[in-house]
Amino acid sequence: MNPLRTLILAAAGNDAVRHLVATAPVSRAVVRRFVAGETASDAVGATAALVADGLTVTLDHLGEDTTDRALAERTVQAYLALLDRLHAERLADRAEVSVKLSAVGQALDERLALENASRICAAAEQCGTTVTLDAEDHTTTDSTLRVLHELRRSWPWVGAVLQAYLRRTQADCRELAGPGSRVRLCKGAYAEPPSVAFADAHEVDLSYVRCVNELLAGEGYPMFATHDPRLVEIIGERARWHDRKPGTFEYQMLYGVRPDEQRRLARAGNTVRIYLPYGEQWYGYLMRRLAERPANTTFFLRALAGRG
Repeated sequence: MNPLRTLILAAAGNDAVRHLVATAPVSRAVVRRFVAGETASDAVGATAALVADGLTVTLDHLGEDTTDRALAERTVQAYLALLDRLHAERLADRAEVSVKLSAVGQALDERLALENASRICAAAEQCGTTVTLDAEDHTTTDSTLRVLHELRRSWPWVGAVLQAYLRRTQADCRELAGPGSRVRLCKGAYAEPPSVAFADAHEVDLSYVRCVNELLAGEGYPMFATHDPRLVEIIGERARWHDRKPGTFEYQMLYGVRPDEQRRLARAGNTVRIYLPYGEQWYGYLMRRLAERPANTTFFLRALAGRG
């Protein structure tokens, strides 16, 4: 693993670093590059701007690793309010929500997470949109896939997220590539042991391409999350080889990362969905974004020093 990536992921769990970043006067300005804001109004406004540019959106109310039932309930209520806003602003046909099960009680009780996710799915259905279950560290994968299976009994459109750096993921892609199955493929952004995850960047890329082929060969709806220009090109080539037309798969990119490329792909007729996070709990998300692409760290550190 890249030593800088290891350092950044370690900082994500360090309370002293968390306090430094959260209290630095310039931090919020820096964070706005990657996070839409702290309120639903901020998120809906950013969504409207992206939709006006021909993009689609998935919104993440930031928060994870909840060990308090009241906090899990507040997260559910935040999603219900957000869905109402999207419906009222006539954005629901272009914007869905992404949910981390750990934010709605998974660490407390898998059944609680299922019940809370079901409430969000029911609201999304009423509003005319969909839900995708975010992937987290490998210890939650089996639980998340069990919840996904249960949710799909009532809402077959619930999306899964698979991480190419996990050694198991090619098999999971094959399992989840059935008719109508929505699957987001990303590289992965958590610190994982080599027993379960590829550590070398080239191995992760090779795994990603193998998973691309599994998903495109299936009958589902793949959603390819990457900013890597080489992988974007490979996805387009493999989609043509598998006779996949635009609209039968999509590209996904993070808010604030390669916006010109996002719009270029959309102008070429592709569906491009932007992962748009918002909320007060932005620190862990920011650290993982820096770890995914350590070059972002230069931008961040310069800004903290007053030079960004």
